[in-house]
Formats: sequence, C-alpha cells, structure tokens
Amino acid sequence: MATEPVMSSIQAEASTVSLEERYERVMADNAAAIRRLAASYTKTASDRDDLFQEIAMAFWQALPAFRGESSERTYLFRIAHNRAMAVLSRRRLSLEPVDEETDAPDTRPSPEERYAEQQQQDQLLAATRRLPVPYRQVITLALEGMDYAEIAEILGIEIGNVGARLTRARGLLRTLMENTK
Repeated sequence: MATEPVMSSIQAEASTVSLEERYERVMADNAAAIRRLAASYTKTASDRDDLFQEIAMAFWQALPAFRGESSERTYLFRIAHNRAMAVLSRRRLSLEPVDEETDAPDTRPSPEERYAEQQQQDQLLAATRRLPVPYRQVITLALEGMDYAEIAEILGIEIGNVGARLTRARGLLRTLMENTK
C-alpha cells in the first residue's frame, strides 16, 4: 500500500496561486509595516525607500525557496531584519536622532491634532533610532504587532530573551521620550 505525502497548506497554496500573486499579496498586506521597519534603521526618506526596495527585491528572490516552516509574514520580516542589519553594517549609521519628518499617513481632521500626533511619532521614531540595535529590533517588531514567538524566530533568539529585551527597550524608550519633552 503506497501512501501519498500530505501537502501542507503552504504547498497547496503554492500549487494553486502563482508566485507573483503570493508576492503581491504578502507585500500589499505588509508594505506599511516594512516601511516603518525600514524607517527605524535609516535617517532619510530616500534611504528608507532604498531599504524598502532592497527588502522587496530580497523577498521576491527568496520566495521560491520558502518552505512553509513559518508564516510568509514572519519570513518577510526575517528578510527585512537581515537587510536592515546589512545596511547598518554597510553604512555604519549613527544612532543619533534625526529631525526629519516621516511620511506616516494621518486621517485626523484637525490640523492641530495632526501636528501633535506627528510630533509624537517623530519623537518615538527618533527615540527608537537611539536605542541599541538589539532593543531597536525587538521594539520595532513588537510595535508591528508581532508576538514573542514571531520576534524570536525573526531575530534568531530565545523567546525568554525577547521578553527581557522588550522590558529593557521599553524602559530606555520611556527615559528617552521623557528627556525630549
């Protein structure tokens, strides 16, 4: 009696959905989050856009090798993390705050509310950029709604280490935010 291998849901999707469609879906669902991640590792809008393009290209190139051992979102963020680290090592970026405005969309009707919210976002981004890289990594992923297991998988660390880094990162962020007021 021959047994047929059971296809995983990822393999089943791959057989019915083209690679291009999978790429488009995953990128559409995560583009804003990847742009925010890229912004936390770069100083200018053009550098952010360059890093985003590098991540998108790397994801496109890596997608055929995706084995379904994690979610496609986690796979994308792992690639994004690796590209961001490569940019940091290539450019040796300093962790000083930047006075550049971000492109975060805002739907609030009041200009005063929009300005106050933008200032707060800029302060958070500037404070995040000043964190040591291990703390910046976990706080950025946590702000994107990743759970501890996803963060651990993306960064290649233990789940317990994620909690410890997040606690320290939050404390440092709180201090940095209070010192900028």
